Amino acid sequence: MASKRNRLDSPMTPGSRFVPKFTIDQERFGRASETFARAMGTGAFLIGMTIIVAIWLAWNVFAPESIQFDPRATNFTLLTLILSMQASYAAPLILLAQNRQDDRDRVKFEQDRQRAERNLADTEYLAREVVALRLALEEMATKDFVRDELRDLLKEILDDRKRD
Repeated sequence: MASKRNRLDSPMTPGSRFVPKFTIDQERFGRASETFARAMGTGAFLIGMTIIVAIWLAWNVFAPESIQFDPRATNFTLLTLILSMQASYAAPLILLAQNRQDDRDRVKFEQDRQRAERNLADTEYLAREVVALRLALEEMATKDFVRDELRDLLKEILDDRKRD
């Protein structure tokens, strides 16, 4: 009798697979896509790509037919396929890089918002402290006030001595 694992009419047990599990390190893949997108956006890439395509076309137009690898007679099919493949990979990788940048911008915006809230709270606290200091200074005796009070007390003391 065939084991349950080999039967086609029963579900597979957890952990058993025909194909091994393939995992992708999202961070590494994201960094690679950003590097790729950054490189494709440079003038050096465009110039290099133009030179490669020009050499490709010149070789397959002017070289003897026996050594052409993508002849003009087939409308440069191989070049077209390669450029199409490059474009089909470039677009999603560029989008992935943009999404990662959007995520970083969102985190930075949130951090800036929190920092602004802390700064506002600190500013409000300092404003309250300044007001409290002003109120305390208003209640403080000035030099003239103390002088007048001392004169009045001295006058009272002298008046009390004269009566005695």
